[in-house]
Amino acid sequence: KSGLDPGGAWHAWGMACLKAGNLSSAREKFNRCLKPPMDLNQLNHGSRLVQDVIQYLESTVKPVLIADDDYFATLRELEATLRTRSLSLEMMCEGKIQHNSYYQECLFYLHSYGTNLAIISFYMRHDCMREALLHLLNKESPSEVFIEGIFIPSYESGKLHMLENLLETIDPGLESWGVYLIAACKYLQRKNYYHILYELQQFMKDHVRAAMTCIRFFTHGAKSYTELGGRQTWLLKIKDHLKVYLQEVSRSSGRKKMAFTFRKKMSATDVSRHINTVDLQMEVTKFLHRCESSGTCQMSGSSLPTLFGNNNMKMDVACKVMLEGKNIEEGFGIAFRVLQDFQLEATEVYSKVAKQLVKQQKYSEIRQLLKCVNESGVAAKNDGDNIILNCLNEFKNIPAEDLDNLIQDMDSDENKIQAYVMCNKLRSAYLVSVRQEKTRAVQLVQHVRQLAENSGDDVVKAICAQWL
Repeated sequence: KSGLDPGGAWHAWGMACLKAGNLSSAREKFNRCLKPPMDLNQLNHGSRLVQDVIQYLESTVKPVLIADDDYFATLRELEATLRTRSLSLEMMCEGKIQHNSYYQECLFYLHSYGTNLAIISFYMRHDCMREALLHLLNKESPSEVFIEGIFIPSYESGKLHMLENLLETIDPGLESWGVYLIAACKYLQRKNYYHILYELQQFMKDHVRAAMTCIRFFTHGAKSYTELGGRQTWLLKIKDHLKVYLQEVSRSSGRKKMAFTFRKKMSATDVSRHINTVDLQMEVTKFLHRCESSGTCQMSGSSLPTLFGNNNMKMDVACKVMLEGKNIEEGFGIAFRVLQDFQLEATEVYSKVAKQLVKQQKYSEIRQLLKCVNESGVAAKNDGDNIILNCLNEFKNIPAEDLDNLIQDMDSDENKIQAYVMCNKLRSAYLVSVRQEKTRAVQLVQHVRQLAENSGDDVVKAICAQWL
């Protein structure tokens, strides 16, 4: 009469019937106030009213049996209990046995008015993981429901292996679980739970991604190559994963194409390339670990370069290897292979090393570097000259004798003149200029005279004028 919403009254009446043990009347009353959710896949447990009903039913220990069928129900439950307890053959949950009618009642309300997440969470609470998984599959629920309802509770309660076994039992090829497993991996990565992620990737036989996780274990947070030296087992694991992947690919290519839809694919060429990278990284690690242990280490940077980074980082590795040996020659072989394997800009790396040697005042080492570069067999004609020219920006710090020696080591006279000009050694520039072919010599001497005039060097200006 007063136009108030009767839902609350029906709910209270339904709860009263439940408490009195009259389950069929309770269903009728709740039917008038409970509604199924608009979206069964929403990430919650349905309306508060439904949750109250389930909570009450779960908290009640006294087995209440459906009216009209009391004796048969009791006998059936006793028989089921005895059969399951003695043989443990049937996949029945504790909850089903101990409070059979209550358990069924919960399922009735959940299936009528609850979300998929609520149903799955209920199964999980009662150790019925298999039922939870089958419900997920049958309803084709989204991966968020799997993560929230099954995956998180499994690893939090230490039942990840049990979950993995069930996934495999239901579908040995794991194909129907692909979407869910990939979502679980992404979730673990976001959370930085890399150890659980690695375990899951191994279970999925997703060898390429497992290898990528091993790379992270190898590199993450390392401050020195001594530290990386202690992590070399991860490099071996990366190789193992990639080799197993190659074997699987070659096995499957002979047969009908295998549908590895959710496992990461990679061409055999790329995998072989990555295996080579791991081998090279092992050599680099052993070499730099040895250098750090013997105390020849010079460079220290904020991040530790490895061959698993971008090209700039790989160039840093090549520099580090050359600079940290007893001398340039010791690390040049490994550095040269890094440059070759990754087709890096060699001159840029050599110039970087030379500049570092200027800072360390190791001028004889620069000459050794030039010797190694020339003997490598792939250096272009002017590579050595360019390395020296790049060093000369620092010429103010180089002692005169060492500076002269470096410039004398250059191949091309044109480059020598350029070097002398850069260092304001105009007299030396003049002496090399006059040795050139007549027409070119005139141009060069004129240029030197102009520079002498600009810098107020009257002596060189007069010599040039006289020669011209």
